[in-house]
Amino acid sequence: MDKKYIALSAVIMLSLFSCSEDFLDKTDPTVLVASSYYQTEKQVEQAVNGVYGQLQPITSNQWQYSEFITDNTTLDFNVGNRGQGPALEAIEFWQINASTPNIAGLYNGIYQALVNINTTLTKIPAAKFGDERKKQFEGELKFIRAYYYFLLVQYFGDVIIITEPLTTPSEAYAFQREPAEKVYALITSDLNAAISSLPQSYNSGNIGRATKGAALSLLGKVYLTKKEYATAETTLKQVLTLGYSLLPDYKDVFDPKKKNHAESIFDVQFQGDNLLGEHSNFIYTFAPRESAGAVINFPGQNGGGWNIPSKNIIGAYEDGDVRKDVSLKEGYTNKSGVWVPVPFINKYNHPHTVLGATNDNWPVIRYADVLLMLAEAINETSGPTAEAYGYLNQVRLRAGLPALTGLDKNSFRTAVLQERRIELAFENHRWFDLKRTKTPDELAAFLNAYGAFEKSNPTTSRGGIPFSSADFQFAPHEALFPIPADQIRINPKLNQNPGY
Repeated sequence: MDKKYIALSAVIMLSLFSCSEDFLDKTDPTVLVASSYYQTEKQVEQAVNGVYGQLQPITSNQWQYSEFITDNTTLDFNVGNRGQGPALEAIEFWQINASTPNIAGLYNGIYQALVNINTTLTKIPAAKFGDERKKQFEGELKFIRAYYYFLLVQYFGDVIIITEPLTTPSEAYAFQREPAEKVYALITSDLNAAISSLPQSYNSGNIGRATKGAALSLLGKVYLTKKEYATAETTLKQVLTLGYSLLPDYKDVFDPKKKNHAESIFDVQFQGDNLLGEHSNFIYTFAPRESAGAVINFPGQNGGGWNIPSKNIIGAYEDGDVRKDVSLKEGYTNKSGVWVPVPFINKYNHPHTVLGATNDNWPVIRYADVLLMLAEAINETSGPTAEAYGYLNQVRLRAGLPALTGLDKNSFRTAVLQERRIELAFENHRWFDLKRTKTPDELAAFLNAYGAFEKSNPTTSRGGIPFSSADFQFAPHEALFPIPADQIRINPKLNQNPGY
């Protein structure tokens, strides 16, 4: 995908949705407005690229809601700065409420991105270029819309469905939350449309765009989430025919020099080592707070100390698993030669030449995920068949681990969930996997047991500050996030999730 269009498209989108009606009535031909844009193939392509660009900030924050909230990660506790207590720490310690600002940021950010998707979809039919290209753009947009609604329904349950642009702010007040099943129907419809219109692959100038394989993979995950296992199996098996494969070496999966490889089904694209504004910076968030250049290779550079691998996940790796050293480090040696036992995520820690501008993509769906979903779906319908073992053991053998055999259905289910935890660690799958495989009561019991372990064996030093009695206390209703309080104040027709 041509990155130079993403920044331009962001400017275009802002100009279209931050102006008054009087401004739109002006006839200055140098001003970009909705009535004169979306006319040519290049203009629509710029708008679609702008939609891809909005995936970057949304993805950059997903760790909070998909890893940090789980047993996978915790924080490098900062005794001297409690400023994130109401925000990030509220998520880590399960003290979320309707006024938690980061939950509002998650909700608002996705709906803001949906505005641009819906507007562009509405404008494409009247644009002046060929139908095949229009069909591709529509497929890309519907794939991304389906992905966003999948995030929304997983995080919040029933949500507002908007598929058309709004012409006045007052229209927004008419919307109410729709049942989750209706949201899933939209997701399924969008993904089926994407599957029928997206190509299997692109030329080198368009790598990174959504493909048929990406749409099939996400649809398979949707069916798996809905426990429609036979349909999930049928859908995911179609991905096997599209040319994807596991890379022989696990570390190559995350190497920015080898991005968009045979295992990559859909990555959010970032471009680092420059100042164009399209870079990632995950390691700057994940590195220990006081690492001072020992983890990020710039003199004196500290990390944020967020999303620190927990002792729990560190202990979950089997002996000989080559993924452990790639995925995490249990500490670092500081510039004085002293070992500091603060773990950090290593998957996104690669050399880069510009401070703060890394070149790591973020993997949303990769082939290993598909293989493990297939193993899970088959087990739920037919038990641990040879075929199910085959998919699971492909992933294990690549990790340097022995093949599994002789498990019953329940043990196989547990083994797949464990394999997903390790194979996909720190890639934003854990929260949805736990929610999919446990009832709210089971999830609460599971996380409270983890919380008790973390409180008695903290991953990082607390500096003498004890946990509060409310830390790591998870209730079943917290399987869904609250609708942000500001949204309910703006639109009284919105009801709050129970428990908040």
